[in-house]
Amino acid sequence: MPALTEIQFRFRNAVIDGDSGPVAPVLVGGRNPQKRLAIHRRNYETGLVDALLLKFPATRWLIGTPLVIEAARQFIRRHPPQAPCIAEYGAAFPDFLSKCAGAERLPYLRDFAELEWLAGQVAIAIDAMPVDPEEFSKADLKTLPDVRLTLQSGLRYLNASWPVENLLKLYLAETAPDQLELVPARVWIEVRGARGEFQLNRLDVASFTFRKCVSEGCTLGEAAERALDADADFDPGQALAALIANRFVTAVRQTAEDKFHDRL
Repeated sequence: MPALTEIQFRFRNAVIDGDSGPVAPVLVGGRNPQKRLAIHRRNYETGLVDALLLKFPATRWLIGTPLVIEAARQFIRRHPPQAPCIAEYGAAFPDFLSKCAGAERLPYLRDFAELEWLAGQVAIAIDAMPVDPEEFSKADLKTLPDVRLTLQSGLRYLNASWPVENLLKLYLAETAPDQLELVPARVWIEVRGARGEFQLNRLDVASFTFRKCVSEGCTLGEAAERALDADADFDPGQALAALIANRFVTAVRQTAEDKFHDRL
């Protein structure tokens, strides 16, 4: 008899890949235990396909449900879940979908599906208590460039090649113009949300670069340098003030002291 871990591995392959041969010898009970295994496989596929369909309703509106369903079936075979939380499953689907047959007619499909994924992620976030602005008024300006900030969890940033936020807004407004011509244009989108709601804000390239860098853990000095590379007229002080005014900052860490001043 194989070890339990080996049986589990074989069962996993049978459900995900359809390869029931290795696990067949340990299947017992009933006249045809492989039929019960097939039920598990169908439930697994149906559950994950339904989960993806729920996460990408706007994408289904854009290209049609049949194409999304077929892409979802292929996706779950090649990219089974790697984490127990189903809410995290599907991050790679926009890129996968954009490479499927039939998607080539919509060059903005990947950007659109990626934006929808980000909107879904921020909509389930819960806002934390923002840092008191007084925290910054007491800061030593000499050490401010070494500070790292923690931002609200319901923030995401997308650098897209098409103005797909306008397309998503059409879906949300339940309006469909007689004709829609989407022209390629580089856009920098901030997705902000919490507790079931979200909003889409277009930023200039420097502000986008600054906020995205800060959200990814860069120091304020590093984020400012990258933003200034994008636009020499960028004002780091105003950018920081905007983050604070928007209640985006939830924690401050002085790198030199390696301490968090948490206001959660």
